[in-house]
Amino acid sequence: MDQKSIIYTGGNGLLAGEFKKNLPGVNYVDIEQFDISCFNEIDAYFKERNISQVIHAAAFTSPPKCDREPEKAIDANIIGTGNMVKACMKYKIKLTYICTDYVFKGDKGNYKEDDPVYPVNKYAWSKLGGECAVRMYDNSLIIRTTFGPNIFPYEKAFTDQWTSRESVSVIVKMIVKLLEKDVTGTFHVGGPRKTVYQYAKSLDETKDIKELSIHEIDFKVPADTSLDVSKYNILIK
Repeated sequence: MDQKSIIYTGGNGLLAGEFKKNLPGVNYVDIEQFDISCFNEIDAYFKERNISQVIHAAAFTSPPKCDREPEKAIDANIIGTGNMVKACMKYKIKLTYICTDYVFKGDKGNYKEDDPVYPVNKYAWSKLGGECAVRMYDNSLIIRTTFGPNIFPYEKAFTDQWTSRESVSVIVKMIVKLLEKDVTGTFHVGGPRKTVYQYAKSLDETKDIKELSIHEIDFKVPADTSLDVSKYNILIK
C-alpha cells in the first residue's frame, strides 16, 4: 500500500489512534479538513489530491446518543457515507467502510457475511444505511467488526450479550492484513465468540468488573452478534 495516497476519515477516533501506530504514513482527516455531511467540501478536498483509497471510519457511534439524536446519526452515518461513496465514484477511488456487527438482529450469533441483516437500534440502522450506499459501489470493501479500548473502561460488563469483540489493537492489526490483500466485498473481522464480560476480563483478569444484564439498561442492544470470521481466516492464512 502507498500510505501517502490513502485518506482515513474519523482521524481523531479510537480506531484511528491505533491505525496511526500501524500505518503512520496515511493521511488522517476529521471535520477540520471537511464535513462528510457536505459533498462539496469532500469534493473540494479530493480534487486537489492524488488519492488511491479512502478508509471511511468517521461515524456517530454511541447507540444511546443515536436514539436521542437520530438526525445526527442520519447526517453522519447515512448522508455522510453516501457522500463518501459518490466522491469515490467520481474520482475512481477504492472505498473501505468500517461497519458494525450490530447490523444483525442478534437472535442466533455466528453470523456469516451473507446472513440477513436486521438492526435492533437506531445506531445500527444508520450504519446499515451507510453500508447500503457502499454496496452501490463495486470498488469497495465493507468490514463488519467490533472493538473496544485496550483497557476496559467500565465498571460493569454484560454477561448475556455475546460478541466477537477484541481490543482495538488486535482488530487494527487484523484489518491491516485485510487491507494488504486489496480485496473487495464484505468481510467479518473479529475474535472467538464470548460474552462482553469474558471479553472485559480477558483484557485484565485482575480488574474487578461487575456483572450486568442487557435488560438493565435503557437502550436496546442485540443479544448475540458474534461473527463467523472463516472467510477472513481463509484469505489471510
